[in-house]
Formats: sequence, C-alpha cells, structure tokens
Amino acid sequence: MTGRYSDQDVEHYDRPRRRTRPRTKDRPTYDNAVDGIVVTVDRGRFTLLVGPPAEAVTVLAMKARPLGRKGVVVGDRVRVVGDTSGEDGSLARIVEVYERLTTLRRTADDDDPVERIIVANAEQLVIVTALADPEPQPRLIDRALVAAFDAGMQPLLCLTKSDLADPETLLSTYRSLGVPWVVTQRGSDLSALRERLSGKTSVMVGSSGVGKSTLVNALVPAAKRDVGVVNAVTGRGRHTSTSAYMLALPDGEGWIIDTPGIRSFGLAHVRPEHLIEAFPDLDEMTEDCPRGCTHGEDEPECGLDVAVAAGRADPERVESFRRLLAARSESAY
Repeated sequence: MTGRYSDQDVEHYDRPRRRTRPRTKDRPTYDNAVDGIVVTVDRGRFTLLVGPPAEAVTVLAMKARPLGRKGVVVGDRVRVVGDTSGEDGSLARIVEVYERLTTLRRTADDDDPVERIIVANAEQLVIVTALADPEPQPRLIDRALVAAFDAGMQPLLCLTKSDLADPETLLSTYRSLGVPWVVTQRGSDLSALRERLSGKTSVMVGSSGVGKSTLVNALVPAAKRDVGVVNAVTGRGRHTSTSAYMLALPDGEGWIIDTPGIRSFGLAHVRPEHLIEAFPDLDEMTEDCPRGCTHGEDEPECGLDVAVAAGRADPERVESFRRLLAARSESAY
C-alpha cells in the first residue's frame, strides 16, 4: 500500500522543526547603546530624549523583545540601540531599563491586586489642589500623601486659586505632618514653586480642573498643554491631559511630569509598616508595640498612645498620621 504523498509532492518533505537553531548562552552586549529617558508612552511606542540635556534629541522607540513583560514607564532611564537620529520615520529599540530609584504606584481600587506604576525616578510628588472651583478633596490628598510616603518621595502641597478661598482652612489640616506647601493663583508669581522644583524631578498629580496644566504652561511656556474648565453642575473638571508627559524646566533646572487628572487613588499595595517608616519620630515610639499592631486608633497598647500619654508625642501629629493610615483602608475616593 502506497503512502498518501509521492516523493514528488511538496508535502512529502518534513517541515522545519521549531527550535532547530542551536541555543547559546551568549547574549548581545549592546556596546553601542546610548542612554535615554522616557518622556511619554503612547500605545506601545515610547518617546525618549537621547543625549546631553542641552543637545537632547527626541527619539521614537519600541521595547526590545528580550525585555519581555518588563514595563517601561515615564521617567525610566534606559539604554537604546538602532536609529537614534530622531528623523521622521526612524525607530529605535529600548534594550535595557536601569534600576529605578523610586516608583510611584497606585491601584485602580483598594481591592485591585494589580499595581500600576505611574512614573519612575521622581523625587517629589506635587499634589495640586484647588481651594475652590472645584472644592478641595482632603481624602484624595491624604491618599496621594500615603502613596508619596510609601514610594519614598518628598510630598509638596500646591494650592491653586487662592483668590477664591483662604488657604489656611486646608493648611491647618496638614501642618502637623510637616508637609511643605506653596500657594498660587492665576497670573501670580511662581518663584516659590520654581524654588521647590529646582534641581528635582517632580510629578504633578491632582483632580481634573485644579489647574495642573495651567501651572505647567506657566512653568514651561513651550509645553502648550491643553487647559480645561470646571463643569458648573457637577463641580468636576474635564480631563485635558491623556497621558503622563515629562518636561524639562527652563535652563536645566529640573523636570516636571504632568499626569492625567485622577478621581481615585487605590492603595492596595501599601502596608502599614511601610507607612510608619516615613515618620521616623513616630516609628521610634512603636518599638514596643504588640506583634501585628497596625498603629491605628483602635489598637490596644499601641506605642503611639503610650507616647502621647507620657507627653513624648504630639497628639495632633499622631492623629494626622492615623488619618493617613485610615485613608489607606477606606474605599478609594
């Protein structure tokens, strides 16, 4: 009995087998790779600045396959190969992501196990909030502070529209935490804010309509970020920034990262023991706490209560810390 195919049929011949190439432990060295920084991400394409700040070239790149599932986010320092000329139609490849110094994370909700890294390598989190139109959202501010402390970033409160309301009402809530602040209004002198941003990489977060894009345009006139308005019925702003974007401050004084307006800041990734470490003076007072103590106000024999009773801790500071701790466990705003 003859087979289905004769020797003359194409189907007779064996198809090439997978993995027929010999495996090797040798990997590309990418000796010709150049350093770059990711300034924005859009649907799998990464816009980078390559070269010295004064002569940086804007380069479009994709992620090399060997990086696998490793995410690349705004603020990442990377190594790049390929066409880094920045000319129209050119495309480079990101082959390595340097170790991150900080990562600002959030989850969509507090019960969402998936963490999302917003930006990498930022030193300062600028929490922008309007004093009116729209009204301040203390719970959202608290949650942003928790994310900053957990990431090891310095927080900064930036209060806008001070011509519409007295900033003292809001500042009194955060003074005991020692969080620095600046107060601004449209058309005002921004020298105090510029001083706080100088020499740092700062990421700006806040709800839509609080004036983030207006601030960015004032700080970096060439940015031309879209500016929205607040809906008179809902009291909410319209999203004008659709993705995070990193911009160099004039004269090489630092970087700012503008982010889309947020309406929730999930903190499922934050652990109470990490939060207390952001307050060294309070952390020292919890050394004798019972095992498993979360340092909340309902914890029996918490070292913070002992310290307050003995006059060794500022009651307002302890209360403020516990408010942040409670914000972590409340439902996402």
